[in-house]
Amino acid sequence: MTSPDPGGSDEVIIEVRDLKKVFGTQTVLDGLTMDIHRGETLVVMGGSGCGKSTFLRMLIGSFPPTEGTISMFGHRIDQLDEAGMNEVRSNFGILFQSGALFQSMTLAENVALPLEEHTDLDRNIIDIQVKIKLELVGLREHADKLPAQISGGMKKRAGLARALALDPKILFYDEPSAGLDPVTSAEIDQLIIDLTKKLGVTSVVVTHEMDSAFTIADRMVMLDKGRVLKIDTRDAFDAIRTVADDATEGMTVDDLLIRQFLRGDPIGPITQRREDTNYAEDLLNTADPQITRSPAVQATRRSG
Repeated sequence: MTSPDPGGSDEVIIEVRDLKKVFGTQTVLDGLTMDIHRGETLVVMGGSGCGKSTFLRMLIGSFPPTEGTISMFGHRIDQLDEAGMNEVRSNFGILFQSGALFQSMTLAENVALPLEEHTDLDRNIIDIQVKIKLELVGLREHADKLPAQISGGMKKRAGLARALALDPKILFYDEPSAGLDPVTSAEIDQLIIDLTKKLGVTSVVVTHEMDSAFTIADRMVMLDKGRVLKIDTRDAFDAIRTVADDATEGMTVDDLLIRQFLRGDPIGPITQRREDTNYAEDLLNTADPQITRSPAVQATRRSG
């Protein structure tokens, strides 16, 4: 396990041990172990279906582990009841991929909602807190607008203001740059960096946007088929990414896979693995005799 980047501290705020998640016969996460340190920005990345979104949902208590443990602020969240989990949730905020704003509420009302639901603050204090949070993300002058009246990037920032409403110790981001143009994406990246520095929060960012990942990360973790392929500093991943084509001899298969993903190369272990799948067997279901070959829908018309 690597030491935290100087951007964070030695204090472990989230501890994951031997985490496994199975849905039916499909193993989505297979033995994840890692520590997340106070004040750092950890980027979780990997290809589609690698388990990163499931991992995020397990960290916020939406999915219970099949095996393994998750500790947050010293509490085993996999053992908490709903009341205990809600108490832990008051210490973290979530920026969903879509922003997840209530469309019938103004931006100010969206940000005020967590304060109204989870505190006994006076209305005047709530209004002040809402203005402070909207100012942090550059939206104070748009407080009275509805989500339909603002851009996609502004919706992300408004969602972030709401995530900050209860002054969380941890912020979870689900694809914060998804669907944004390059300039707006860069603005969101800078906002994440600024908030981490100003507020000292721990940030866990799920993304497959490599420009964004290398901009904001202190450390990075690469998932592949539900396992941790590598967790290390941003510089360590950058060293793999920048290995020249004529210098890859001697690299491990895992490092070659990471290099291909980080660079977006069309040829490498990831594409080779897909090509090695027997298409004919998959198409005809001959690889699994338990799979029925009868049609899923029976015809209702008779010919002739």
